[in-house]
Order: sequence, then C-alpha cells, then structure tokens
Amino acid sequence: MAMTHETTQAASGASQPGPLTEFPLRFLRHNFGIATYAVQEYSVLYANRPYTGGPRPAREQVHPNAFKGTRGGHLMIRNFPPPAVVQWISRDGTPLEAEVDIGEIFKDELVLYDVPREEISDRTPSINPDIVMEINDRTINVYMRAFISLKEPRIPGNRHSDAQDELVLAWSRTY
Repeated sequence: MAMTHETTQAASGASQPGPLTEFPLRFLRHNFGIATYAVQEYSVLYANRPYTGGPRPAREQVHPNAFKGTRGGHLMIRNFPPPAVVQWISRDGTPLEAEVDIGEIFKDELVLYDVPREEISDRTPSINPDIVMEINDRTINVYMRAFISLKEPRIPGNRHSDAQDELVLAWSRTY
C-alpha cells in the first residue's frame, strides 16, 4: 500500500515510507555565495560576512562550468538578514554601489527550480538552497540553486542522474 499525506501506517505496524515533501517547496535557511566577472575590485557584506577581491576576468573568458558550479559557501543563514551591501568597480573603472535585498527577492520563501512538479520525487529532502549573487561588470544577478530529487533518472540507465541542481535566475539589475 502506497502512503499519501492522507494515509497512515499499515495496521501490521510495518514501517512504510511515505511522502516527506510538502508543496510548494519552502525554505527557512539558505546558503550564500558570490561569483564575480569583469570587475576591477569588489566588496560585498551579507549576513555579517565580508567578501572582497581584486580584478576578475569576463565571464566568457573563464571555463563555462566555472559559473555553473557556483555554490553558497556561507551556510545555514536564517531568513533574512539585512540587505547585502555591494560596492564594486566595473570593467570601465566606474565605481558602483548597491543594496540588494535578498529578503525582498525571496519574501515568499519559495524554492525556485526548473523542473515540472510531476517529475519531482515526494521524497525530496528538506532544502537549504544556495543563493548566488553574480556581479558581472555593471549587472548584479541573483540566482537560486536547490537540490531537487526526481522520480526517474534524467539519463536512462544512470541512477546518479535522479536529481536537478541548477542555478535559476531570480532577480537582475544593471547599474
């Protein structure tokens, strides 16, 4: 007997796996990371953690997987600290400054993913998504990456392809 949200454990007392996931998918904590391209220098302060760095090449000058693999390295941030304070110098030498309100962007605390609902396993674990801020010359993009378990492997015969873990654009602004 398959269990749903409405069914209970079988009378025999045998343990049966049931759904772990409630939809829509929500999150109470998140991880944070940044990616920088085509800037002379940058500084970001988010959740009391500073990120700084010097010159960065343009995104098209680095391996395409470099950005695809970007993750949040500052883990388990309770939703939501004050806005991120971002200061940077663009490729052409223009100093720029912005406040990026992560809490406003994700105010509904919904997990963003690019997978049809019917493909998502009801055994998807609790999610602390990665929120990735990309500073690229004069543009700031904010993405979410969440590990989503799938009912079936994406690649037939490859049991390790049963999840989606891609960056999904949530917000963008050019300065």
